[in-house]
Amino acid sequence: MNIVKCLIVALGVAAVPSVWAGTTAIKFGVEPQYPPMESKTSDGKLVGFDIDLGNAICQQAKLKCSWVESSFDTLIPALKAKKFDVINSSMDITPQRAKAIAFTHAIYQLPSQLIAHNGSGLKPTAEALKGKNIGVLQGSTQESYAMKHWQPNGVNIVPYKDQNQVYYDMVSGRLDGTLVNSTSGQAGFLDKAQGKGYSFMGKAVYDPEIFGPGIGFGLRKSDSALVTRINKAINVLKAQGLVHQLSKKYFKNVDVSLPEQN
Repeated sequence: MNIVKCLIVALGVAAVPSVWAGTTAIKFGVEPQYPPMESKTSDGKLVGFDIDLGNAICQQAKLKCSWVESSFDTLIPALKAKKFDVINSSMDITPQRAKAIAFTHAIYQLPSQLIAHNGSGLKPTAEALKGKNIGVLQGSTQESYAMKHWQPNGVNIVPYKDQNQVYYDMVSGRLDGTLVNSTSGQAGFLDKAQGKGYSFMGKAVYDPEIFGPGIGFGLRKSDSALVTRINKAINVLKAQGLVHQLSKKYFKNVDVSLPEQN
């Protein structure tokens, strides 16, 4: 029995009637360079919080799911071009994105924090970062926040297609810091050898107009029946504590689950 089945059995999740009869095949779009949310093992297997979450929701909704890899900044265009059916890649529900695509209910939330070298004295404010080079993942809400709050005040914001390249350039001295969601920054950098001497600087940043109510799955606006079907599965699994269980597995003491609102 795989981990998703084990989690569902352990949580006692009951079957939920689907909007459509039978099993429907769908494709998830994912950017696999963002551990522990999603990454690949040495043998090419996709693993991570979002992967387990997606598989559990597919099982609950009676969907047959496969995965398509894409860079984060191309996820929405690729969805609209029908290269896949659902974005499952830690995408915040924002007003700007909601103009282009539909979203499920918010499933979880991730705080965004600045990482910099210890002793740098940097803080996540425009005043402290003026004249500094800060790397961000292209197309991310962290990029949007930095462009809105920091760049107009003299901070040089440098977008990258790959967060791992941000870390490399930061260690190499080309960047002074990076704004990243804290769970990925911890597992993808601070917990590794290259992250020695670095830490989170200051508190998490937040702007409701940029980060929205949380993270959900993105779908085409024309796929309202699929949104309904997935939302029913999300509600069941959230109520049974799946997000909390995955939080303990991937984030140790950080619980990314949201209060039940739907």
